[in-house]
Amino acid sequence: MKLALLLLTVGCLLVCGRTLLSATQDEADNAALDQAKKVASVQNAFAADLFAQLRTQPGNLFFSPYSIHTAMSMTYVGAGGETETELIKALHIDTLKPPDISAKYTQKATALIEFAAMQKLFNAPVKDGLELHAANALWGQAGFAFKADYIKSIKDSFGGQLENVNFNDEPAARKTINDWVAAQTKDKIKDLIGPKALTPLTRLVLTNAIYFKAAWQEQFEKEATAKDKFHLSPDKDVDADMMHNTKHYGYAELEGFKMLSLPYKGNQASMLVLLPDKLDGLEAMEKSLSAAKLSDWAAKLKDAQVAVTLPKFKSICSFDLGTPLKAMGIKKAFTTAADFGGMTTKPEDALYISAVVHKAFVDVNEEGTEAAAATAVIMEAGMAMPEKPVSFVADHPFVYVIRDNRTGDVLFMGRLADPSQKGE
Repeated sequence: MKLALLLLTVGCLLVCGRTLLSATQDEADNAALDQAKKVASVQNAFAADLFAQLRTQPGNLFFSPYSIHTAMSMTYVGAGGETETELIKALHIDTLKPPDISAKYTQKATALIEFAAMQKLFNAPVKDGLELHAANALWGQAGFAFKADYIKSIKDSFGGQLENVNFNDEPAARKTINDWVAAQTKDKIKDLIGPKALTPLTRLVLTNAIYFKAAWQEQFEKEATAKDKFHLSPDKDVDADMMHNTKHYGYAELEGFKMLSLPYKGNQASMLVLLPDKLDGLEAMEKSLSAAKLSDWAAKLKDAQVAVTLPKFKSICSFDLGTPLKAMGIKKAFTTAADFGGMTTKPEDALYISAVVHKAFVDVNEEGTEAAAATAVIMEAGMAMPEKPVSFVADHPFVYVIRDNRTGDVLFMGRLADPSQKGE
């Protein structure tokens, strides 16, 4: 009887196993996606806060809030006391609620689970031509006593390994880290860490690198690209290569600006373009931008036939993020009074953040978009469809966002003020 039951069970598994495994996998994938969406909400709030700090800089602007948030989150994992409290608030981690009120799930444990889900999602195999890769690494002074639990948490949730370097040999250490960043971003981000950023007192560098490449779902014909005027201001123009296409896109007319959604092939990601109605309307629109509003605006997109004019452009931007992060409330971490006791085994080996550097690259052309960014945290000891196409002519400064459609996560964020300026 037992044998018959066993054979019957095996037979059922042979016939139904594919469906059962598929259903189980779907449930797991959906659960992981829900966790990643929670992280996306947190990172988008951080993105809006950081954009508010960076938008005062003149000219083109481009950065990866995902990269910066991830790198700073790796410091949060090892933080305690007031340092941890400031990081939780500034990074919006306080909105990641544990699944129950028992001691089983602490705030930090919950965050680690959900960060791991995001990391796994962004490193899934290439699909429909979308390349999205995120990598993390820890660069520690050889012989320095780091806590095993901290290293394990970073590996499990962020995929980051601890690599030993000698910061006393600054050129060699800097080259090792910069070469890793360049490799992870297909040589789009070079020399992230500049000379003199590392010192003999440096004990730990936390790095995140993200690479994105995707073709437009509806590519622009190269033959249609032509020189035209891009209005820097009401009284100043530059010549730019303007791309043209008339297709169905997500489109919305909002208060003071228009929004266009340009999907990438496979519809896993898209670029949102926020174009002020007035040539000088950018500042007012930027001031009104928040994570909640961006989500609300995106929800108002409706399918429409749109005649699009969009400039080709490249931008590369570098930042020292110490000042803006301090303005966002991360203060204690940049002082010798910082509490990163969760990273080191010896009280006398206290660490603090000496610098946070970030560099980002974007290339928008007829075929699609290529973007990359890297962040290093350096730590030292101590609408309805119209009958005719609507016109969307991006011939003056605008804000753009590259986001993951599955989670809504803002991967990159920028402002095009002058397409003739390429940056570094």
